[in-house]
Amino acid sequence: MQYRTLGRTGVQVSTLALGAMNFGAIGRTTQDEATAIVDAALEAGVNLIDTADMYGQGESEVMVGKAIAGRRDDLVLATKAAIPMGDERNHQGTSRRWLVTALDDSLRRLGVDHVDLYQMHRWDPRTSDEETLSALTDLQRAGKIRYFGSSTFPAYRIVQAQWAAREHHLGRYVTEQPSYSILQRGVEAGVLPVTQEYGLGVLAWSPLASGWLSGAVRAGREITTHRAQTLPQRFDLTDPANRARLDAVEKLVKIAEQAGLTLIQLAIGFVTAHPGVTSALIGPRTLGHLRSQLEAADTVLPADVLDEIDAVVAPGTDLAAHEKFDTPPALLDPALRRR
Repeated sequence: MQYRTLGRTGVQVSTLALGAMNFGAIGRTTQDEATAIVDAALEAGVNLIDTADMYGQGESEVMVGKAIAGRRDDLVLATKAAIPMGDERNHQGTSRRWLVTALDDSLRRLGVDHVDLYQMHRWDPRTSDEETLSALTDLQRAGKIRYFGSSTFPAYRIVQAQWAAREHHLGRYVTEQPSYSILQRGVEAGVLPVTQEYGLGVLAWSPLASGWLSGAVRAGREITTHRAQTLPQRFDLTDPANRARLDAVEKLVKIAEQAGLTLIQLAIGFVTAHPGVTSALIGPRTLGHLRSQLEAADTVLPADVLDEIDAVVAPGTDLAAHEKFDTPPALLDPALRRR
């Protein structure tokens, strides 16, 4: 396992981090299975675990808490808030009112007195940066969080938040967690240059592109992955974007084979090759998934292989732009772009 500094924090984290989204009902992973995954990941040198309050409406945090009991100080623990937790209209977003409650709820579920990294799961357009950063700064001073970061923020919102922190003399986001893979390279155009400019650590999620780069999705085969069962529209081959992804996968398989690598090693090695990326978040449902992904821990792709990947999916290109989560609200709501 390799380690990198998380932005400018001085904290050393593994280049592969364990994402816990699949713990519980979402991934049909039991507590014993989740604990076994955590055990194996830590034994392999993974020292960062990432979860969120909305994963199974708190179930993932509970399972992570049980899995790390007795060894909390041996790892960097991260969670998130902002996405709705139930139907109550104020149990969401990044207002002070909600974050104070949401963090206490997360700490209780995790069974800890603090988290190392508290991330805003999405940008909340209804709440000012000053409001959010002020609340996070106070929670940090109270010792409940060590650092705070953003997740899936558009590049211009990352810049705006950095400016607001400086303008109002508040703590700043020290990390960003974007979706990044060979098939979804849009963040290379804006987000990653911005995070590098401001010295943010980057925890890249979905390096296997929701299973497209796992090796289980191939031309002429029935797609039977768990994600295909839960989100079938993302694998519907009547969709031109999905056909483009499948064509790219077949070309990438050949590149991996010629390089003596599995497709998983190629995919994860591509993400960790970017100088702006700190860690790639892997989200296994089973021990088998974890082991196949840990094989990429020390993968270093040479320049010629990276060039071949560029020829398949051009830098800065998203093959499924409609699946992005950082689209500016004005592009989604006509009322925000019309008088």
